[in-house]
Amino acid sequence: MKQVIRAVGAGMLALGLLGIAGGAQAEEKVTLGVAIPTADHGFTGGIVWWANKAKSDLEKAHPDLKVIVKTAAGSPEQANQLQDLVTVNKINALVIFPFESASLTQPVAQVKKKGVYVTVVDRGLTDTSAQDAYVAGDNTAFGKLPAEYLAKTLNGKGDVVVLRGIPTTLDNERYGAFEAVLKSYPNMKILDAKYANWNRDDAFKVTQDYLTRFKHIDAVWAADDDMAIGVLKAIDQAKRTDIKEVFGGAGSKVMVKKLIDGDPLIHADVSYSPKFIYDAIKLTAEARLKGEKLPSTTIIPSVLITKENAQQFYFPDSPF
Repeated sequence: MKQVIRAVGAGMLALGLLGIAGGAQAEEKVTLGVAIPTADHGFTGGIVWWANKAKSDLEKAHPDLKVIVKTAAGSPEQANQLQDLVTVNKINALVIFPFESASLTQPVAQVKKKGVYVTVVDRGLTDTSAQDAYVAGDNTAFGKLPAEYLAKTLNGKGDVVVLRGIPTTLDNERYGAFEAVLKSYPNMKILDAKYANWNRDDAFKVTQDYLTRFKHIDAVWAADDDMAIGVLKAIDQAKRTDIKEVFGGAGSKVMVKKLIDGDPLIHADVSYSPKFIYDAIKLTAEARLKGEKLPSTTIIPSVLITKENAQQFYFPDSPF
């Protein structure tokens, strides 16, 4: 399926132009529900922080806007929250960061059938007809850039283990992009790839298993900065010296600081800021206040972070 890719800046510009064209229109009243996972790791902590900041900023700027933020610890809870947002809160717009893809697709589709405008963020649904718009980071680049970096730094030869997130469309996209790059390097071998749920403790356990089963590992693709912390802990406890690279993902302030400080195993990262939830809420709210729609897909670019450009991505006061 051909995907339309737009930088979020372009999306903002497009909405700005729409606003100029429709400046004579009175704002419609919008009750916007925001459904997101709880802060169960650093990245989702950032998601929760940015979602609440969007609520505060946007309600101050738009008197006809009400934003209701709900956090869920699992898919069943999030599905129940969607029902409450429609029946109790009477929302007419929804921004959802699905806890999981498959299990939330039908509940979101039911919300859309009731006439609610739906923007899905990051973890895509398994059926895109259940949404009006999709906003995400560049998950293809999230998998492609680490694979290219590891292949280059290992001179096209090495044994790699992978820690995946949870079963979602975005995780499939990331891992698929990672695998696709390494297929061009016959001497690069993926020894195993297991889910570690974007969780430090789970990543620690998965890495312990890898270190027990595989006597030689050249690099670990942790696919998330929180998981990378668990990986580093397991490597340190096992006193393994064969591993040359640990590559996380998302550009957390902890990992970027390690790049700046010259950590012996962290030499690169890839950007993927949780701020995109703020952008998605802002884009959706301002479009719906004018009775407009978003582009079907808005993709926020991801870039490689190294020691040379790390300072540009280091925000010590940020929640993530």
